[in-house]
Amino acid sequence: MNRISAKLTAYFFISVLIMEVSLIVYLHQSIIHSRIDEEFSRLLATGSNHRDVLVEYYSDTTMKHIVLMEKDSDREVVITNNQGDILHSSGENRSALVKYLPTENDMQLKNDKILASDWEGMPYIISAHPYKVDSSHSGYVIMFQNTRAIEQLVGKLNLHFGMAGVTSVVALFIIYAILSKFLTRPLIRMKEATEKLSKGDFNVSLPFIGNDELGELSGSIQKLADDLERLKMERNEFLASIAHELSTPLTYLIGYSKVAMRQGVNETDRNHYLSIIAEESDRMKELVKNLLDLARMDENIFTVSKEYFNARPFFEDIFKLVGPSFNMKKLSLDLTCEEDLEIHADPLRLEQIMLNLLDNALKYSTEKSVVKVKVSKSGDKSVISVTDFGIGIPSEEIEFIFENLYRVEKSRSRTSGGSGIGLAIVKELVEAHNGSIEVESSIGKGSTFTISI
Repeated sequence: MNRISAKLTAYFFISVLIMEVSLIVYLHQSIIHSRIDEEFSRLLATGSNHRDVLVEYYSDTTMKHIVLMEKDSDREVVITNNQGDILHSSGENRSALVKYLPTENDMQLKNDKILASDWEGMPYIISAHPYKVDSSHSGYVIMFQNTRAIEQLVGKLNLHFGMAGVTSVVALFIIYAILSKFLTRPLIRMKEATEKLSKGDFNVSLPFIGNDELGELSGSIQKLADDLERLKMERNEFLASIAHELSTPLTYLIGYSKVAMRQGVNETDRNHYLSIIAEESDRMKELVKNLLDLARMDENIFTVSKEYFNARPFFEDIFKLVGPSFNMKKLSLDLTCEEDLEIHADPLRLEQIMLNLLDNALKYSTEKSVVKVKVSKSGDKSVISVTDFGIGIPSEEIEFIFENLYRVEKSRSRTSGGSGIGLAIVKELVEAHNGSIEVESSIGKGSTFTISI
């Protein structure tokens, strides 16, 4: 029983069968007991009525009328005196009734009573009704109710309940077929889809099956397949971009190395070629470093250790570190930060964030412009913004700039030196601080990156 449809059938069938059998047994017994109670009540009422008539009009004629009323019916009546002798009987075969007459001990009655109620083991149910006209005329009116009617009723009930049981079993199998179609088939499709995913085939299409739990599961599997397909494409693009980024500096390194090693190259040209080799080596080193940083983040092997530290000295040290690069491009740095402002962050990771943002500003700022850094507090968060007055970012591309190897102005990437990895690292580090990063930009006017940590 490894298929879910078989398990569903077994569990559903057993559960409903137990419930149905319990209900049928309860209804069966309730109907039978109710019908028997009616027979007992009717027998007591009839016997009580005969006794009342006999007491009021006591005579041999009255007794004959009483037994005549029960003749040829399912009931028999026997009238006895107080010694137990039969005075009159409606049955032609008295001997058949005599053996069921109650004993002398059973006849010490003052009220009407059912004497024999075993309708399954006896042919009659029996009631006794004491009467007393005067001191010399007393006895019992004894009623006999044939149990054939009750047995026939029980037989019919057994037949009808049996048919109901068989019908219910058939209905259960019909319901199972419907459930198998609407429940297990979608599950089987989802199982087949997950098997395709495990084999690396992400081209999966599951139909919409509703807004219930199965529909949500189907939608989740479909979303997983789409995400895996997208990740596969992004991985291929990522690898292709990495190959391209590495091949370009390697081409320069190999080409200019061969040129520099030629005989007859003058010292000035040789130094020029060596400077290009050094520049491309630094470019490749930076690219590999960024890739390693990104790999560490994806594998969650870096840690963020927050601490409180003074903000202004921290940013002044960063400005000293990047100052020469900005001076070479004739860019100036402007810092706005209160003297006693404190930041709660990881200094090492925050430095990495700022270096990447400032490097981004350096690459895309126009000469003789200003790069502004502003640090402030907003509640318990520290807000840091980096503003440049460079080429800007098209609005339709802002949402993609934090993706790996994505670069605005791809045609200028060689000139600007961007690898498309720095901002991806910034986003990962900011989120590791449980912070957020936002971008505002206008083409030709510049960009502002604002982080909150």
